[in-house]
Amino acid sequence: MTDTPQRTRPLRVLAAMSGGVDSAVAAARAAEAGHDVTGVHLALSANPQSFRTGARGCCTIEDSRDARRAADVIGIPFYVWDLADRFREDVVEDFVAEYEAGRTPNPCLRCNEKIKFAALLDKALALGFDAVCTGHYAKIVTLPDGSRELHRASDMAKDQSYVLGVLDERQLAHALFPLGDTLTTKDEIRAEAERRGLAVAKKPDSHDICFIADGDTQGFLARRLGKAEGDIVDESGTKVGTHEGAYGFTIGQRKGLRIGHPAADGKPRYVLDISPVNNTVTVGPADALDVTGLTAIKPRWCGTAPTAPGTYTAQLRAHGGETEVRAEPADGELHVTFTEPVRGVAPGQAIVLYDDTRVVGSATIASTVRRQPVTSTS
Repeated sequence: MTDTPQRTRPLRVLAAMSGGVDSAVAAARAAEAGHDVTGVHLALSANPQSFRTGARGCCTIEDSRDARRAADVIGIPFYVWDLADRFREDVVEDFVAEYEAGRTPNPCLRCNEKIKFAALLDKALALGFDAVCTGHYAKIVTLPDGSRELHRASDMAKDQSYVLGVLDERQLAHALFPLGDTLTTKDEIRAEAERRGLAVAKKPDSHDICFIADGDTQGFLARRLGKAEGDIVDESGTKVGTHEGAYGFTIGQRKGLRIGHPAADGKPRYVLDISPVNNTVTVGPADALDVTGLTAIKPRWCGTAPTAPGTYTAQLRAHGGETEVRAEPADGELHVTFTEPVRGVAPGQAIVLYDDTRVVGSATIASTVRRQPVTSTS
């Protein structure tokens, strides 16, 4: 088998089936296209009852059963693979460590990078499969020379290319995203699932972090890291409140600060900086959040890596908009300058670069440049 599957013949496809409607329809479309499809559900918790229960479409016992029923309707073999240890190490522990270090991680992006298109894909290739199929909303474009590009989905409202920006050229060569190749809205996907007799047609989408059972991220981190009281200070270093753990805050946060008295100008205050070294959170006015540039590390390129500065659009959050940037790769880093200042940019987040709809690559934000530097003692 060659490293890049041939698209002129039916493929042996491993369909990752979460138990939700998107992955079920993706598997059905792959089978209908003539591929030899096998469904697999990933068991990501040693104790599935500890994950969110109910119709979440991710990784509970109910989801495993929903995935199996969908595979039966489609008429494909189905298996459950235990990747709980790998998930705990690469996603859950990474999530906790990042917050402990004062950064803001994206566990769904990390899951795509480390689990679905690393651990799962490697195992699939070792077993003789040609590709992994998922229900992500993104498009893969094959060029005349056989190379492949990752593009935004046709339905921008459901586009998930941001969390796939970590995929490299080899991983793209073995990826199938049947939902992103057509002009299809989510309502049409649900209608298609119903026509196909898939019971997950009306199942709600999952939105929260799958390994936090009650949706309380701060409570989850407190249980893992313990409460650690510290100061909330303003830009001058004056104490304005206390907290029970700096890990419970994110850059740009406004609610839940529990500050004892209002700012002198009466305007809201936002989290400007998080210092895990002295367990201090710095707050200030909204305009102090303006970021004019950043440095990102660990770049991953969806194809040939750029070697010179270029103008791109960038996305900074999974459901955020695009902003124009000038980006320059240098010595394993990515240096970015924004055309217009942006807010809510935090170390640990991913920045994904686009050339029109094409995903150029992704990198992890390490530091930012503020228009008004934070001057507190933190």
